[in-house]
Amino acid sequence: MAFDFKKEYKEFYMPKNKPGIVMVPGMNYIAVRGSGDPNRENGEYKQSIGLLYGIAFTIKMSKKGDHRIEGYFDYVVPPLEGFWWQSERHSVDEIDYTHKEDFRWISVIRLPDFVKKDDFKWAVDEATKKKKQDFSKVEFLTVEEGLCVQCMHIGAYDDEPATVQLMHEFMEKEGYELDITDKRKHHEIYLSDARKVAPEKLRTVIRHPVKMKEACICIEGSR
Repeated sequence: MAFDFKKEYKEFYMPKNKPGIVMVPGMNYIAVRGSGDPNRENGEYKQSIGLLYGIAFTIKMSKKGDHRIEGYFDYVVPPLEGFWWQSERHSVDEIDYTHKEDFRWISVIRLPDFVKKDDFKWAVDEATKKKKQDFSKVEFLTVEEGLCVQCMHIGAYDDEPATVQLMHEFMEKEGYELDITDKRKHHEIYLSDARKVAPEKLRTVIRHPVKMKEACICIEGSR
């Protein structure tokens, strides 16, 4: 039976629909960077997804070709994910869903650990040759998220702020604070196919980086 990351690592892909704290280890991804409204027909975002899956399935199906990847095992291609932020005119730690044209994103699909950079380069070259398509935007990306708050969001993407609010209330109560920076981003994992599933039934893991609150040192007589 093919290895399924969602089932084997439920703590990262199948959290409950209530917030929790999780320590996320470093992972390698197929990645494409871009900007703009993800809903735009034939836009940059939708094109990036095609590039990601082109490489993902080239690697998965390498078992049927001449290229042998050391340590290869059969697996289910992991779900589509995305790291999101917005242009400089927006707050670093907030997402304004009314201005999707200002989105910046890195779309990713997780790589099995057995895929090394040389294997990745082979996959890009192979996909370029066989599909006669430009895959130069695709990159091998390592992300170490570390300490995060996460929650399963059920519903439309535009309704995510309500779930985010619950996450932030929970982290504050547990002694954490938000730590979204230029390097630590709003993260989404898409467990549903938006082309086939009604908006109110979409399942999306939302993850935000956090850190422990700094201890308040009070000195008698000071204010």
